[in-house]
Formats: sequence, structure tokens, C-alpha cells
Amino acid sequence: MAGYDVAIIGAGVHGASAALHLAERGAEVAVLERAGPASGPTGRSSAVVRGYYVNEFLATLTRDSLDLFHGFADWTHGGDAGFVTTGALFLHEPGDGERMQATVQRLNTRGTPTDLLTPVQIAADFPAFDLSGIGWAAWEPGAGYADPVGTTLGMLNRARSLGARLLQDTQVTTIEPLAEAVRLHTASGERVTAGQVLLAAGPWTSALLSTLGVTLPLRAERHIIATYGWGEVHPVPYIWASMPDGLYVKPEPREQFLVGTLWEEPEADPDDYSGELWPDEQLRIAEALVRRMPGTAGAAASSGYAALYDVAPDWQPVIGAVADRVTVVAGTAGHGFKWAPALGRHVADLLTGRPAHPGLTQFRPGRFGDGALLTGGYGNAKIMG
Repeated sequence: MAGYDVAIIGAGVHGASAALHLAERGAEVAVLERAGPASGPTGRSSAVVRGYYVNEFLATLTRDSLDLFHGFADWTHGGDAGFVTTGALFLHEPGDGERMQATVQRLNTRGTPTDLLTPVQIAADFPAFDLSGIGWAAWEPGAGYADPVGTTLGMLNRARSLGARLLQDTQVTTIEPLAEAVRLHTASGERVTAGQVLLAAGPWTSALLSTLGVTLPLRAERHIIATYGWGEVHPVPYIWASMPDGLYVKPEPREQFLVGTLWEEPEADPDDYSGELWPDEQLRIAEALVRRMPGTAGAAASSGYAALYDVAPDWQPVIGAVADRVTVVAGTAGHGFKWAPALGRHVADLLTGRPAHPGLTQFRPGRFGDGALLTGGYGNAKIMG
């Protein structure tokens, strides 16, 4: 007999969200985490929350997650997601205009206010940018950012108050299918049995799937982030991203800002990679930043780090059953944080036998074998979904 209704591998933002939605339904849930909550990629997420997506389902998820972020304390009975509304500007090449127009129209119809701007309007409202190579921009006033650790802990603590169990420092090594359940073996020798398993282990997903004899084309990539102090530079209070430069910038507390990249990076070993930002990487980011926003030349480099993305070939998430009683949420490629709070409800549907949202079908794990890769984003900026 199964010890739990659902065992969740991974206490990042996706595992925490699923745990809360399941616990709200009265399910017996165990969350197994190799270290501590949000100790993997979640804890290093820039935690940008924007609904500006080409993919309609992901845009809807973010809209629904925004509602949860705004009511987070009530939903989690005291949790603090640290959500801050800043607005977000997305700079595009001239050739992106037709797709942007369709996307912006759909977003406004579905409840995510977004404006499409011409270069004249960009220059008037956002004069800090060098608009070379820029033909359009989208402005999403309701976008912002959250605290990734606070968000994860808020959901996880509420799940625990509803009866979910958190097993920290518990590394799952093997997933063993049984006749009517699934058994998880851990590095310490403990065994946990559940009727269903959710694998939400980020860059460790592939290794765990291999113990089931399942292969998915997922890879872990090391992505770099730099932080700067504004110094004498006039602070920019909103998030912005430049598709041609593969760059995004987010204001931070304590008079700082964060700069991340949308560049494709080499594969990395999640158990053996450098979490440091190297000087040549800092320089590469700085050059791209100053080229697009010249006024930041006076900003003071503060620090930086590298984080892991788990990436599918089409840069879109992988959600669904991979074996009997085993479901996966993976391949979120650095943009899964923003829709995690709402996605957990749909994942809970999958795990409890309720009808799944039709929008989930496109993300099924079997799409790679079927040659049904998804298209999304703009050019190399596939992270824009």
C-alpha cells in the first residue's frame, strides 16, 4: 500500500506549488528535497513575472499567477512573495512587428494590458535607450518581480500546515515502479512509496528518469547573471529586455540592478559546474548593456553568479506523464518561475485524475519522439515563449 497519495521530488517553486494545490484538496503529500527548499535554480531565479508570451497558455498561466501573487498572503495564510510591480519593456527588431501585433492584441483581450510602441513612442517615453536596430517595443505595465525564496517557502509552508510532509536533505537516487504504486529510493537508504510521483527536479530530471529507463532530450545549461550598483547613474525603475541583444535588466533592492542573458549556453553538469561569474563574462554582459543603454557606462559592477536552466530542444516546458504513475514538470528553461503558482493547480489535476486543461497537451513529453516541437518566442529569444 502506498504511504502517500503523491510524492514530489524537488522543493523548488514547481514542487512547492503542486504540493500546496494538492494539499488543499486533501491529498497526502510528501516532498523530497536533496538539500533545502529553493536551494537549486529556483533560489537563483531573477523571478521576473511578465505575461508577455507568444504562447497563449503560458500567457494565461502568468495572468492567473499574477492574481495569486497579488493575493499571496491570503492564499498562503501569511506568506510573503515580495511581489513588486514595475512594468516591463520589451525591445524588438523591425521584423518582429507582425507577430508582436497579434500577441499584444491577444494579451489585451485576455486581460494582460500591453501596449505596442513605435520607435518614436519608445524614444519619447523611454529615452535612455540606443534604438539602433529596434523597430518596436511592447510595454506591459502590470509586470514585475518577486522573491523566489519567499514565494517557494510561502507555498511550501502552507502545504505543510495542511498536512504535507517535507523531507529535506533527502536525495532520491532511484524511481522504482511497483504494481500499484511507485517506490523512491534515497541516498540514505530510506524508501518512500506513493500512488503517484511528480518529478520536479529541474536539471537533475534526466538522471532520475534514466532510473526508469526513460530518456528525454533535456539538458542543463549554465547561465550568467551580473549585478551592478546605480552609483551616479539615474536609476531605471522598470524591467526591460532587448531581443536583439539577448539581454534583460531588472531593478533590485539596495540601489542595485540585475542583468541576465537570453543567450544559448553550453551544456553543464548540475553536480559539477562553476557558480561564479568570471571576469570575461562580466565584460561580455557590460558591453551588451552599455551598447543598448549607454548611460549605464557609469554603473559600478557589484557581483554576479551563474545559475542552471533545464532546457528542452524547443525551450518550452515538458509537462505530463512519462511512465505509469510518474509525471514530470521539466524544461522550464529559466522562465518557469512566473507561471509556477498557477501551473500547480493544473499539475494537481493530472495527479488526481481530474480532466486536464487542453492547453497542457502541447507540452506532453512524447512530442519529441513525434517530431512535434513547439515554436515560440522571437528568433533566438525562445525564452519569450
